[in-house]
Order: sequence, then structure tokens, then C-alpha cells
Amino acid sequence: MKNYLLAFFVAGTAAAQTTPSRAPNDQGHIPILEYHLITDKDSRWGRSADHFRRDLKLLYDRGYRPVNVSQLIDKQLDIPAGTSPVVFTFDDASPGQFSYIEKNGELEIDPNSAVGIWLAFNKEHPDWGKRATFCMLPGAAAGHAFFGEKGIDGQKSAWRLKKVKFLAEQGFELCNHTLWHANLAKYSDAVVQEQIARGVLAIDSAVPGYKVRTFALPLGVWPKNRALASSGSWHDPKSGRDVRYKFEAILEVSGPSAPSPYGGQFKPLSLPRIQMIGTELEKELDKLDGPGQRFVTGGASKKVSGGAGR
Repeated sequence: MKNYLLAFFVAGTAAAQTTPSRAPNDQGHIPILEYHLITDKDSRWGRSADHFRRDLKLLYDRGYRPVNVSQLIDKQLDIPAGTSPVVFTFDDASPGQFSYIEKNGELEIDPNSAVGIWLAFNKEHPDWGKRATFCMLPGAAAGHAFFGEKGIDGQKSAWRLKKVKFLAEQGFELCNHTLWHANLAKYSDAVVQEQIARGVLAIDSAVPGYKVRTFALPLGVWPKNRALASSGSWHDPKSGRDVRYKFEAILEVSGPSAPSPYGGQFKPLSLPRIQMIGTELEKELDKLDGPGQRFVTGGASKKVSGGAGR
């Protein structure tokens, strides 16, 4: 009996350590992280695989749990009470984000790709979940076409749609980033709409009927006709189909943590993101630990009461 009670106490203590509890605060800020390349070393636009693993562990230990952009704008923050939401976004659909390794005719997810690292971490920490937003390019150069093609970094073109479908099935969010990362300010309204609509069309080819709700601005640049970033249409001459898009969230390329979705400063069509460079994550988390700065949920899918929680 004594041994049982000891085991129960130890288990309870471990649980308390892995799920930090804070006072609810629905007016705090929420970090939206922006990743690009996941590779073998850190760079201006790259995060090493080992550093990415450390990011996940750091956020987990400091009481953050991931949500998709769509969950943020819907205020469906279904994470444990006392924890804080964090949004992961991945731009450009490079092979390092999601790659396969072929062994004896079978495909395995590369354990050093972002998706492989994420799934391994989630297996070790089931309450982490599978929530991140992938802002994809279906037709860019250098392998940035639904996570790799034409043998670039060992990735086959035939695997592209399979990867996109897998992400949707796992609960990750599919986000549009245009067809090939065009600087939208340089083009006419017609080209802007084609670039965006063809990105939506490509996602639909992998996951028919998928509603794309989030759009990431290439280079953080708005089109001259700013309204076309959120809604528009393009006529596909091949199919004769009119492809329409209407986004509920637009991701900027930089900025501080996002204001609370329950506050008056929240602008879903202009969401700031933190570029994952060097120690920017640690700096931002330290800022959010200031009085009243950090959003803390009161429970799954519930609006939490206001207050100066940390």
C-alpha cells in the first residue's frame, strides 16, 4: 500500500511538472512562429533539425501547446487549462519540412524532417497534439513544390499530393502561399488572383473539398489592390472552372506576438509572426512572462476569464 501511494504521488508530481498551471488570462498575447527551411544548420531562413527539437521542448516545458491558425480565429483553443496557445506556421513547402525515405519499396517519414520530429515529439508527449499550419507552394523552384519533386533532396514528384493529404488527415492545417511565391505588388490584379487561386486549386487536387482559410503573404508584400489578398477569383481555361477564394486569416511576415482573439486589437486579416532566427523565441517567451502579457486558457474550447495571469 505504501509503495502504491508513493508511485501515485510520483506520477502526480510528474504530471504537474509537465502541465504548468497559470491563472486564466484571455487578454494576453499569443506567439505565431514562422519557420522556413528545416536543415542541418541554422541560417537566416533555416532552423537546424536539432534546434527545432529544442524549440518544441522549450515551448512544452514552459507551458505552451500548439493550435492551428483556424483554431485561433475561431477561438477554439482546445488545450489544457493553465497552458498557453502557440501557433506554428511553416512557409514554402520545402523538403526539410516533410520528406520521405524509401526503404524496400516502402515510404517512411524522414525523422529529421519537421513532420518526423513533430510526430516523434507527440508520441513522447501525447498532450502536445498535431496542430500546425503549413503555408504551401505547389509550383515553386528548387523543390518548393508540395515538399519536394524531381529527385531534389531525394524527393519524388509522385509523393507530393500524398504528403499534403497526410497533413490534412493528421489534423494539421493547409494554408495557401500562392503558386510560386510571387511578389504580388509587382503584378496586375489578374495575375495576383491567378497566383492565389491556383494555390487553392492545387490544395484541392490533393484534398478535394478542403476549405483553405489561411493565406500567407509571399515576402510579406501586399498586392497593390490589397483586397485581393483576402478574396478573388480566377477562370481556369483548361477546366472552364471559376476558382474562387476567400480567406479568414492572412499572415504577415514579421512582428511581435499576436493580440488576444478576444480583444479589440485582434486583426485576423493581418496576423503578425515571429521569424525563428537565433534566440528570438527565447526573447519573446521571456517578454510574454511579464505581468498580464501571456494568454492563458481556462479550459478546452472555453473563453477564459480576464485577469493579469502570466
